[in-house]
Amino acid sequence: MNELAAAASGADVRTGLRAALALRRLAETLEALQVGNARRQNWSWQEIAEALEVTKQAVHKKYALRQET
Repeated sequence: MNELAAAASGADVRTGLRAALALRRLAETLEALQVGNARRQNWSWQEIAEALEVTKQAVHKKYALRQET
């Protein structure tokens, strides 16, 4: 992880952009995992939205269909 952060903030633009992409993908994966965990623990969409600092509508739209499968 520290290597990605260093690469993302380095002077080599191509390496920095690739590191930023990898970090974004990791963040998306972790967020989806934790939203799933929260729903299994009976968190409401509102509680999840507050934790993520987004609207309830945004988090529901992004994850509701994933949770049904």
